[in-house]
Amino acid sequence: MKQRRINRRDIGKLKEILLDKREEIVGGVKQIHASSQEMGQDGIQDMADEASNLYTKQVLMSLSENQRQVLREIDEALDRITDGTYGTCDSCGDPISLKRLQIRPFAKYCVQCQDSIEKQTIDTSIE
Repeated sequence: MKQRRINRRDIGKLKEILLDKREEIVGGVKQIHASSQEMGQDGIQDMADEASNLYTKQVLMSLSENQRQVLREIDEALDRITDGTYGTCDSCGDPISLKRLQIRPFAKYCVQCQDSIEKQTIDTSIE
């Protein structure tokens, strides 16, 4: 059954969800970075500033690979919203169901194509 394209209102809601999820992941890092910037506003970094900046870098590095992957997928979804391709399967070009996007707003593939991709991955790893 062919899905209908999602409307602008739904895209707006999904964009908010994407932005909230993105903020949830990077919000703590932004807060740490902002507080480290406030400490050295005179342009001179003392040892405490350097330590704070190092800590910020460590927090960024401590994001799990999964979190970094989700951030990439969120950013790609936001790019697709901007260029007008959001909600369209990257593989077959059919619309991705609203239900799927509500569950996984950064989905690139419709359910059928995602299943095929996963099946190919499993088949390849078994060989």
